[in-house]
Amino acid sequence: MTDENAVFPVDDAASPVTATGLDIPALCLVVLVGVSGAGKSTFARRVFQETEVLSSDAFRGLVADDPTDQSATTDAFSVIFDVAARRLRRGLLTVVDATSVRPEDRRALVDLAKEHDVFAVAIVLDVPLDELTRRTAGRTDVDGGVVVRQHRLLRRYGRGLRKEGFRFVHILEGVDAIDAASITRTRLFSDRTDETGPFDIIGDVHGCHAELVELLERLGWRPAPRPDGAAVATMEDHPDGRRVIFVGDLVDRGPDTPAVLRLVMSMVAAGQAICVRGNHEEKLLKALRQRTGSGRDRGRLTMNHGLAESLAQLAREPDDFVAAVITFLDGLVSHYLFDGGRLVVAHAGLAERYHGRSSGRVRSLAMYGETSGEVDRHGFPIRIDWARDYRGAAAVVYGHTPVPAVGWVNNTLCIDTGCVFGGRLTALRHPERETVAVSAHETYWEPERPMGYGDSDADARVRARVRLDDVAGKRVITTRLGPSVTVRAEHAASALEVMSRYAVDPRWLRYLPPTMSPVGGRSPGLLEDPDAAFDFYARSGVAEVICEEKHMGSRAMVVVTRDQAAAASAFGVVDGLGAIVTRTGRTFFDAPTTADLLDRTRDAASGVLDTLQSDWLILDAELLPWNIKGEGLIRDHFAAVSAAAGAELDLFRTELSAAADRGLDVGEMLAATQDRRRDVDAFTAAYGRYVDATATIADVRIAPFEILAHGAGAGGVTAETQPHSWHLDVADQLVEADPSLFASTRRCVVDVGDPASRAAGGRWWTELTAAGGEGMVVKPAANAVRDDKGRVVAPGVKVRSSEYLRIIYGPSYLDRLEVLRERDLRHKRSMALREYLLGREALARHVAGEPLWRVHECVFGLLALESEPVDSRL
Repeated sequence: MTDENAVFPVDDAASPVTATGLDIPALCLVVLVGVSGAGKSTFARRVFQETEVLSSDAFRGLVADDPTDQSATTDAFSVIFDVAARRLRRGLLTVVDATSVRPEDRRALVDLAKEHDVFAVAIVLDVPLDELTRRTAGRTDVDGGVVVRQHRLLRRYGRGLRKEGFRFVHILEGVDAIDAASITRTRLFSDRTDETGPFDIIGDVHGCHAELVELLERLGWRPAPRPDGAAVATMEDHPDGRRVIFVGDLVDRGPDTPAVLRLVMSMVAAGQAICVRGNHEEKLLKALRQRTGSGRDRGRLTMNHGLAESLAQLAREPDDFVAAVITFLDGLVSHYLFDGGRLVVAHAGLAERYHGRSSGRVRSLAMYGETSGEVDRHGFPIRIDWARDYRGAAAVVYGHTPVPAVGWVNNTLCIDTGCVFGGRLTALRHPERETVAVSAHETYWEPERPMGYGDSDADARVRARVRLDDVAGKRVITTRLGPSVTVRAEHAASALEVMSRYAVDPRWLRYLPPTMSPVGGRSPGLLEDPDAAFDFYARSGVAEVICEEKHMGSRAMVVVTRDQAAAASAFGVVDGLGAIVTRTGRTFFDAPTTADLLDRTRDAASGVLDTLQSDWLILDAELLPWNIKGEGLIRDHFAAVSAAAGAELDLFRTELSAAADRGLDVGEMLAATQDRRRDVDAFTAAYGRYVDATATIADVRIAPFEILAHGAGAGGVTAETQPHSWHLDVADQLVEADPSLFASTRRCVVDVGDPASRAAGGRWWTELTAAGGEGMVVKPAANAVRDDKGRVVAPGVKVRSSEYLRIIYGPSYLDRLEVLRERDLRHKRSMALREYLLGREALARHVAGEPLWRVHECVFGLLALESEPVDSRL
């Protein structure tokens, strides 16, 4: 409209502001429009945060050290546009403070808002020319002629701000209106983040009224009393305070679109339900408007995909009901954000960059999805697989494209299971993440193409994909048990090299075992002492520890599934039943050998799976004997040292003996050589006792010592809250089931505050090592515990035998015992704890059903920490 009395020609969609409040969206691009001297900067400082305002004067000062240097304007605006784009991409309100009186200047800003799918808002500061002239008189940085020209441009081109693309236009007429104005930030229609549920999210109904009522009843809803034989039109409030969210496509194809609409409309009106707009609602709304003449929708509509049937069904309904349907459909929003932004519902799904945005593009993508511009052999548009690359924290629930079965893909879930095509009507409970479904009573509409066409293996394909930016670069990974863990970029690159070249199928890698730190010791002849381990935990406030035999083998992670269905649902693998991998994610054996070992493992684990009511397990274990994997290390390092040193010392001893026979005084040297030869013999015996030279694959044994996680289907639980005695008891069940494959782990419980108990623990370690054992691992008996400051206590420390340490530090290491006792263990302990936190976080994300890239973030992070410089002997 136009106000003849206004100083400024008023936009046809805006009116002069007499009130002081200006409503603007909480996320938008605000463009201040006004002549130099109108007070835009003063106004901006008063009503916006300092960081929200991008001033052309300030940016000219940044790039040229002079805010009045007009020659720097081009550079200044280049930076403004870059900063504005980055802020909008991050979802931050942004204000551009410049004159913006020319349409071409505003056009670039409107385009920037469109590019980032936010509203462009114009706030016009209209100050009379005489006031502008008075304000700028005497200012050396403002030319009077420029002010007059800008004022003329504002009057000439200010009428069509809405037509230029501004969604909201606010005009402040005169100095008093400008001084009195205030800003109120309003939420977008899509922003319902304050609503936390619980919700029942229901997939595409397509006129299947009977199935909708049946599903609602399964979800705990009860129909309101109705006349016998009448269709259910209303529901009673849910006893648990739940609400329904419909993902759209309520209409078309099915037998009773009016009944579905009547029920959904009543639930929405009663506050029991929320509905987003689907593409079928969009098309039906246009058709109804054309038929009733109630809107301005033009263009020919194709009466396909059930539209004609919906129109025929609605033609039998009263006119007031059809009018209500038009009003209802017209009020539907393209997508919603709920639960603090943790849940997004859109009919066709929505990539993260569009969440909480508002534009024609967002609306179209939310209803129709993004297509490649091509069609498949059935004539349908080929859709871009946005879920494959989704990395958002919010769960996105959608429908639109029917699938044979639901499955989380990168924190997204399609719940259109094709009820109208004879499939099922599915609901997702939020926040429980449980699905409930009912079968279609019949096939109401023959599908135009097979359900899930082109997407039947989406879950397996997406879960297997590892993207470079998921694991590369510096990362700060949050953990549930402790503080965040930082992974440096150069270490991440090393991990990526290992994983990309050597790792097994990454879908199995939901965990990698962490390293472990040793303890010190001051007892005579000991570098590592049981008492030091007991003292370590006593200082941390741990009263009881469990000492576990440290097997001389290779650390292994074992994943075993009951059957192929379990492997598919829990790990996304359709061509394997488990894995046995090293600490770096590599396979121990070739495929046939691994398959044979997994078959035996699965048979032995059947009883444990039954007891745990699970169909998959992840085990932490040692694989024995050592030389099955470590043969190269033994041959190239230990055996080579033994052979070379022995031969050299024997030769030297022979020469010294000959010299002694000639009367030379070499007795001291000869004694030292003989001592060194005894050390080499001890070294040879030390590594030799852990080597079974005749061992073959048939002799492989697995010594499990912890059940890391277990579950049924895609869900599960981690077991760090179970005491270690429970884990070892479960491991013993595996040993009992197949003692030829599984080996038991001996243990001893110690009260660290009881001298007698500590002494018994020390004797147990002495007996274990004297019999050739590598040593023991000391752990808090209760498993994951915290100290009095709330910090996670180290999950375990190792106390290795004196003779085993000879392998690590060299044959004559006892000669350097005092020096070695000064070794710095702090970095190793820090690394061990950080790796433990990452491993447990990976498991927690796995059992929570989080996408594979989130699990791999932790697994890769753990492997990356292995690249940190630390003494490998620790």
